[in-house]
Amino acid sequence: MHAIPEFQAVCEEAVHAAGDLLLERQGRVQVREKGPADLVTEADFAAQETVRRTVLSAFPDHCLLGEEGPRAADPRAEYRWIVDPLDGTTNYVHGIPLYAVSLAVERNGELLVGAIYDPVSKECFTAAAGHGAFLNGRPIRTSRIKELKGAVGAAGLPAIVHRDSPDLLVFLELLPECQALRRLGSAALNMAYLAAGRIDLFWSFSTKIWDIAAGALLIHEAGGVTSSPEGGEFLLEKAHFLTAANADLHRQLVAVVRRALGRPQTEAQ
Repeated sequence: MHAIPEFQAVCEEAVHAAGDLLLERQGRVQVREKGPADLVTEADFAAQETVRRTVLSAFPDHCLLGEEGPRAADPRAEYRWIVDPLDGTTNYVHGIPLYAVSLAVERNGELLVGAIYDPVSKECFTAAAGHGAFLNGRPIRTSRIKELKGAVGAAGLPAIVHRDSPDLLVFLELLPECQALRRLGSAALNMAYLAAGRIDLFWSFSTKIWDIAAGALLIHEAGGVTSSPEGGEFLLEKAHFLTAANADLHRQLVAVVRRALGRPQTEAQ
């Protein structure tokens, strides 16, 4: 069995290499739509290939699951690396400096190591199961805000937002309850910022596993609480969730979400 420090070293090497590639290619890539309002660039694919080479050269018996395909991971592999090579592609394309590389490794459903790297700010958020969360090597913790009225929240919205989109309904319900709400355009950075105490709550019902694998471990190791949209057990494979800095704030977030979506306050799924 491999040791956690080995995973950490390779994880950080991979996200830094991919992030450097993104910076070098920004403004010089072709862009296309892989779905309505869902952009992808040559840099997405090149960054994922950089991660793939880095990981599999170190651990050839592992497998990689990435946003830019192929989506089927080797069922024989004991360890699975989950990568979003460019989380925040729309920001990247428009020159908005809020995007990141997200990478995590899991074994039998248990997240072991994760890293989220922002190549613009040179901030690398890392976590290892049972060993805490860090920003550029310094320990980080979630905030101590326990009331919605003092909380800054981050909204996760789908690429195409309809008037009845659950994420939007929650946004409208929370807006008068919180100190402020933000939409950064990168789920990975939202989760990293929550782990670092910069924001206090976040929700998304449109994310995929590669968007949130590293962030989920970061938040857990930094002291935060993550659940399903209904307030029950968080399931990584489903990748839809609510998360908050602490249990008090999470309980209030769950109540608002249930109200926004017309679900009974006693519901627990």
